[in-house]
Amino acid sequence: MSVKLHYKAKHMLTPFLIICFSFCVLTGMNAAVRATVRVGIYTGAKVYFVHEGYQGLVDGGDHICLATWESVSMMLQLGGTVIGSARCKDFRTKEGRTKAACNLVKLGITNLCVIGGDGSLTGANEFRSEWSELLQILLKAGKITAEEARRSSHLNIVGMVGSIDNDFCGTDMTIGTDSALHRIIEVVDAITTTAQSHQRAFILEVMGRHCGYLALVTALASGADWVFIPEMPPDDGWEDHLCRRLANQRSMGYRLNVIIVAEGAMDRFGKPITCDMVKNLVTKKLGFDTRSTILGHVQRGGTPSAFDRILGSRMGVEAVMALLEATPDTPACVVSLSGNQAIRLPLMECVQVTKDVTKAMAEGKFEEAVKLRGKSFENNWNTYKLLAHVSPAEVKVSGSIMNVGAPCAGMNAAVRSAVRIGILQGHNMLAIHDGFEGLAHGNIEPISWAAVGNWTGQGGSNLGTKRMLPANIMEEISLNIAKFNIHSLIIIGGFEAFVGGLELVTGREKYEELCIPIVVIPATVSNNVPGSDFSIGADTALNTITSTCDRIKQSAAGTKRRVFIIETMGGYCGYLATMAGLAAGADAAYIYEEPFGIHDLEVNVEHLVEKMKTTVKRGLILRNEKCNSNYTTDFIFNLYTEEGKGVFDCRKNVLGHMQQGGTPSPFDRNFGTKMGAKSVLWLTDKLKECYRHGRIFANTPDSACVLGMRKRALVFQPLAELKNNTDFEHRIPKTQWWLKLRPILKILAKYKISLDISEKAAMESVIKKRGIV
Repeated sequence: MSVKLHYKAKHMLTPFLIICFSFCVLTGMNAAVRATVRVGIYTGAKVYFVHEGYQGLVDGGDHICLATWESVSMMLQLGGTVIGSARCKDFRTKEGRTKAACNLVKLGITNLCVIGGDGSLTGANEFRSEWSELLQILLKAGKITAEEARRSSHLNIVGMVGSIDNDFCGTDMTIGTDSALHRIIEVVDAITTTAQSHQRAFILEVMGRHCGYLALVTALASGADWVFIPEMPPDDGWEDHLCRRLANQRSMGYRLNVIIVAEGAMDRFGKPITCDMVKNLVTKKLGFDTRSTILGHVQRGGTPSAFDRILGSRMGVEAVMALLEATPDTPACVVSLSGNQAIRLPLMECVQVTKDVTKAMAEGKFEEAVKLRGKSFENNWNTYKLLAHVSPAEVKVSGSIMNVGAPCAGMNAAVRSAVRIGILQGHNMLAIHDGFEGLAHGNIEPISWAAVGNWTGQGGSNLGTKRMLPANIMEEISLNIAKFNIHSLIIIGGFEAFVGGLELVTGREKYEELCIPIVVIPATVSNNVPGSDFSIGADTALNTITSTCDRIKQSAAGTKRRVFIIETMGGYCGYLATMAGLAAGADAAYIYEEPFGIHDLEVNVEHLVEKMKTTVKRGLILRNEKCNSNYTTDFIFNLYTEEGKGVFDCRKNVLGHMQQGGTPSPFDRNFGTKMGAKSVLWLTDKLKECYRHGRIFANTPDSACVLGMRKRALVFQPLAELKNNTDFEHRIPKTQWWLKLRPILKILAKYKISLDISEKAAMESVIKKRGIV
């Protein structure tokens, strides 16, 4: 389907309904519910809620009720699920499923959107597979008519995975996982401060009975000393290895030790490894003051993260599209995330691979279990192994690292990872303070393993960062590269890092000292570096904006008839404004990439006037700081104030530099850690390629690259090749993936626009493409 249309004009839809399931309710589901309802209504369908999961489906009556646009308002910031979830023994019986089928047929519902774990989704598929049989039972019993059976001849199923454990194979992240990581990291950060004060060892148990994702990412994001996960039990003799490692850390001056244990952790013989077991071991063998903490259900609650809200919203939209395009022959599918791409996978294939993981663990095939979890899990495990279980190599070359441009959260995590992996790879790591200016002035010093010990959770830039570019100080830079015997260079920063890298490449023609391998790691709240879909720091800034908007919306909801105009950072890049608009439920987001004029402003004001006639009497408008030099924040505020007289009043907030600060989010810590590690491994290989006649000489285009996330993978792209896709005047890439999400923002705000569905997500095979999953 390669057209642009308003779905309502194309499809006369049968109703569909949404059910939320989970053995325990979790945070992030409501965004998916909201998106499914609103996009469903946008397409012209009736959308029903099923309260209390499958039990509500069996009981029928008031448990199945019509959803309205207003009924999903103010849901985004709520944890759990507003439509309830419950275990249901009745649905496991043929009689119970027959009752559920009758309730659906009577309402004319033939499309089912299910949000839950693999058990709930498997139940939905079983329900679908026996649908024809259930209709015949109802027909023979006289509970439905032949016409009703004909109209409901088949049932379409689409699933969205809600699980904080991230234990469903086929998706990089399940709804709720990122929010759970936020809760865990908040606790780890708090415990770290007391552990440092008292020189204690802390053992923390996190959820994950059958999947170690939460434990593994927590270990990476907190810089933990050890992690126990069910997919990869420790080798025999792990007790002595663990104690040696902890003792070694203390001998290097560390005042704390952190050990993360997944609740399903076990040894190679299937014996559980518990917090108390590890605590007793450390206390008895090392005499350390040790404490254990089991986080429990605190991980399931709280406000959803920005990532989970956007994920839920995107999944909800894709789920509706999947139902619209489904035929009686289309297998039940699950909407998944791969990189930054929304994809569809056959539901039962994903369930089968998930079961294969459990089987592999039971058979002791642990390497296979890690691979079956998917590329994202495998990359996390490999990065953890590099940082935690390898001895330093003999020093052979010198690597250097610097921060350039504005500071952002996650920079220090990338530096820590790069320094430690560099030392392990045999690099003498040098810290360059204050960017290119520091490189020119010789502000360079060796940096050790211990020096970066606690950097993962620290915001800002511990190395110091400046915006100065190298073009006018090239000679001084080349002299210091020679003086300090620098063989490679890692530049962590925003658009200045990208431009600075290009200038160094150009300078190679004149200065031979610049002929060294160079890698740029994008790190900026603006997310405007060419060559990468995501930048380190953008997620933290996005969460800051979203949480601020939540408070502002709460204020507006209390006073009623109030519209807030919020200015975000980003330079000319509208990423933050757009994604925060999706996460916070904004009515509009003005950005440079999507030009607007006075007519558009007029339409937005009229839209808010109409909105004030409903039960939702508040408004939220986001404006990117450089979206338009004439339509400033003050201009838009004054315009809305004047045109809204008698209907609503206005307030404005400029968020400013608070968006650059704060402790890094779990995503930015993990992303920075993996980027730092991958950059050093690439440099190590490049140095071997470029070693000629006893010296390093790198002058090919592929010896100076940007390391970036491209759709589903981290890739290295030559700086020179990215020039043609760069708008240097406005400091943005010429193509930006997130612009395709703009229509979703408008549809969810109830604008009557067309939705471009020319790039629909095709069904993929998770079993055939395990390397991608």
